Amino acid sequence: MLVLILSSILVSNANFVFSVNPVIFVPGDGGSQIEAKLNKTSSPAVYCEKHTSYYYTLWLDLSQISLAQNCFVDNMRLVYNSTTHRTQDSPGVSIQVPGFGNTNTVEFLDPGREEFTTYYFHIIERLIKEGYARNISLRGAPYDFRRSPNEFQDYFSKVKKLILETYKANNNSRVILMAHSMGSPTMLYFLNRQSQAWKDKYIRSLVTISGVWGGALKTLRLMSSGDNLGIFVVKPHLVREYQRSATSTAWLMPYDTFWGADEILVSQPKRNYTVNDYKQFFDDINYPAGYMMRKDTENLIKKLTPPGVEVFCIHGVNISTPAQLNFQNGFPDEQPSVKSGAGDGTVNIRSLLGCLRWQKQQSQPVHHYAESTFFFFFPSLLTFTKTEKMHLTLQYLQMV
Repeated sequence: MLVLILSSILVSNANFVFSVNPVIFVPGDGGSQIEAKLNKTSSPAVYCEKHTSYYYTLWLDLSQISLAQNCFVDNMRLVYNSTTHRTQDSPGVSIQVPGFGNTNTVEFLDPGREEFTTYYFHIIERLIKEGYARNISLRGAPYDFRRSPNEFQDYFSKVKKLILETYKANNNSRVILMAHSMGSPTMLYFLNRQSQAWKDKYIRSLVTISGVWGGALKTLRLMSSGDNLGIFVVKPHLVREYQRSATSTAWLMPYDTFWGADEILVSQPKRNYTVNDYKQFFDDINYPAGYMMRKDTENLIKKLTPPGVEVFCIHGVNISTPAQLNFQNGFPDEQPSVKSGAGDGTVNIRSLLGCLRWQKQQSQPVHHYAESTFFFFFPSLLTFTKTEKMHLTLQYLQMV
C-alpha cells in the first residue's frame, strides 16, 4: 500500500511532476549498511574475530545479531569523548558506510539476505517502471546512523555535492529528497543551513516518511534496559551497550516542545522521570555520558525551523506505540512494562505531526498523508515489524 500511495503522490499529482525531478533517498535509523575492518588487541570472547584484511558487513548481518551478539555489539558501539564532545569508533574498529550516491545499499540492508531486509527496493522498482534509472535519476545518500547531525560535516558536504551532481545529470531538474525516520530531521538540519536561493534552485521538495520531529519515547528504553526489538534471540543487556553509545539515540529522545513537564515518561519505584528529568535519569541508570550526548544534540532541530521547500509529510497511524515505561524492582536492568499510545509503532503521533507546524510558518505548501499500513514497509533500528521478527527468528533457527 505504501508503494502505491507514494507512487500516486510522486507520479500522478499534477502539481508534483515527478517525471522530471530526480530523487535522492535518505535512510532512517538503521537504514544504511555499515562495514567494518578490524585490528583489535582484545575482544569480548575468544570466538570474536580481532583482525580482518578487508571490510565486511557489520550492519545488517543477521547471522552476527543471532549468533555473535557480543562480538557485534563490541564492534558496533561508539566511544564518547567528553572533552571534544564527539564520538569515536570502538578501539581497533574502522567503519565505513558503503554505496554513497548509489541505491543498492539502501534497497536492502543485509546484502546476503536481501529477501529478509527489503528497504527502499519496492519504491525504487515502482519508479523505474515510470522511466527512472538507478544511480542516474534515483540516488542514495546513506550515512552512519549511529551518530547525530552535529557530527555529519563530511556527510553534508557529500550530500550537497550529490545534489548538484544529480541536478546537472538530469537536465538541471530540481532534486527531490525522500527521507525516512531519522533521515527526515537529518535533512531538515541540512536544509536549515542552506540559503533560500540555493534551495529554490536545487530542491524540488522534501518527502518525509515517519519523520521523528519531536523525538520518540522508545529511545528511553534503549537507554535504560536495552531493547531486543521483540526478537527473542537478542539479549537486551548486551545490545544496550551499543544502543546507549549512539548519539542518535540521545538526539531522538522526547523533546520538551512536544511533551509536557508533568507527563511521566519513565517510572520506577523510587521516582518518575519527565522531559525535565533527563540528568537524574542518566545518573540513575549510571550512564552520565548519555546526558552529555543529549545536551550536545537537544538543540539541533528543537525549534523545528521550516525547511523552506515544499513538504510531503507521510506517516503511519493507529498502531500501538510505546508511550510510557514502567519499571518495578531491578531498574534499569529489568525489562519494563509498556503503556501504549497512538503512533506508527515506533514514533509517537505528536512527534509525527510536527511537520504540520510549518503550514503557517513557510510560504511553500506542506502536504500531509497518514495511513496505517505505512509502518509495515520500513525497518528501523528502533523497531522491527512482526514479519521482520519472524524472518530473524527463522533465520536463527536455520543457522542453529
